[in-house]
Amino acid sequence: MIKVENVSYKYKNTNHKVLENINFSVKDGEIIAIVGQNGSGKSTIGRLIAGISKLKEGSIIIDNLDIAKNKNYKLIRDKVGIVFQNPENQIIFNNIYDELSFSLKNLEKTEIENRVNTALEQVGMLSFKEEDLYTLSLGQKQRIVIAEVLAKNPKYIILDEPTTMIDSQGKEKIYEIIKKLKQQGYTIICITNLADEILLADRTLILDNGNIAYEIERKDLIDKAYILDKFGIKQPTLLKILTELKENKIALELKEFTISELVNSLKGKIINEKSN
Repeated sequence: MIKVENVSYKYKNTNHKVLENINFSVKDGEIIAIVGQNGSGKSTIGRLIAGISKLKEGSIIIDNLDIAKNKNYKLIRDKVGIVFQNPENQIIFNNIYDELSFSLKNLEKTEIENRVNTALEQVGMLSFKEEDLYTLSLGQKQRIVIAEVLAKNPKYIILDEPTTMIDSQGKEKIYEIIKKLKQQGYTIICITNLADEILLADRTLILDNGNIAYEIERKDLIDKAYILDKFGIKQPTLLKILTELKENKIALELKEFTISELVNSLKGKIINEKSN
C-alpha cells in the first residue's frame, strides 16, 4: 500500500505551493487515476512517490518504507517504476535488448534474458526484441519503456500521461496493457488529462489548485460524472452515453466500461423487453 499523508510541495525560488496538504492511499492491486488541469500538481505527486522529487513536507509510505526518512532512493525505485509522457526522453540505447537489459546488468545472464523476454511479452513486443528503436512508432516506443519498467519487477507503476503523444491505435494497445497488468496484480497510478483513462481506474482523484477536491469511485462514475465537468475535466464519451441513457430511464451497469460491453448490455435489455 502507498500512503500519502499531509504532503505539501513548492518548487525552488517560489512561495506558491503546487501541492498543499495532500492525503490519499493506494491499495495493493488498485488502479487510481489522478486528473486535473495543467499546473494542478498531479505530475508532482507522481515524481514525489517515485523518489524523483525530494519530499520535504508530509510523509509518503510505500509498504513499510518511509520516503522522508529513507536516504537510499534505490530502494524506492526498486518498488516504484515510472513512465513519462514522451518515451524518447526515457530511452538511452538504440537497440531494444540493450535498452531493457542495461539496468539489469548486475543479474545473472539467464535472469536478465528471462526478465527481458517476460517484460516484452507483457507489452506485446517480444517479436521486436532484436530490433532498433528508431524503426518503431511512438506508441511502440512507449510500450518498450513500459517493458523496461516491468523488467525491474516493481510492485507499483506510475504512468504520467503515458498516451498523450500517441495515436488512437497506440492508446488502445496501452489501455489493454494496463488492464492486463491489473489482472497480474500490479498497483498503478495513472496521471492523466485524457478522459478515457478514467474508465480504467478503480478510483479517480480530482486535483484542483494543489488540493484533492474530489474522489469518485468506479461504481459511482455514472451518477457523479457531472463532477468532472465542474472541474473542467472532459467526460469520456462512453460515460456521457451512459449518463444520458440513465436520464432517459435506461440504466445499465457496466464492469469494463467498453463499447462492446455497452452494445451487449443494450441488446440484452432489448431482448428482455421484447420477451416481456
